[in-house]
Amino acid sequence: MYCPFCGKNKDKVIDSRASDGGKVIRRRRECLECHKRFTTYERVEETVRLTVIKKDGARAPYDRTKILNGLQKACYKRPVSVEQLDALMDEVEEDLFRRGEREVGAQTIGEVVSDKLKRLDQVAYVRFASVYKEFRDLDDLLDEVRDVLASPPPPREQGKLF
Repeated sequence: MYCPFCGKNKDKVIDSRASDGGKVIRRRRECLECHKRFTTYERVEETVRLTVIKKDGARAPYDRTKILNGLQKACYKRPVSVEQLDALMDEVEEDLFRRGEREVGAQTIGEVVSDKLKRLDQVAYVRFASVYKEFRDLDDLLDEVRDVLASPPPPREQGKLF
């Protein structure tokens, strides 16, 4: 395993445990070169490969990390933990794989992610929607913000949007 800090391939496993009902193995590792610690997750690859149909019609294999990177950017400096993001991603994947389809549109993935993110953090949702929905101008963004303000508040305590 390559260290995300120094890039060396020398590490030792400090702790291993099953998570997500035994579907995932979480390993805590320490780099023997720079002595920094990091976590890796091992998942069994699904037998049904999911293909994403992009907006331009191109097809690409489903990649969890692409969605997770977008969520991390949307949640930057927001009170959303890594565990909450992982749980949200697990819910999104469960929804997508439960459909039983081999191909899913990027639009559908964006809708599933944004619906779940709206319940988690409204500000992060608006950030995500600003990229996902490709607003043409400020009026489109303001309309979306008004819709968020008119919707029922998320179940947990969070800061107000405005």
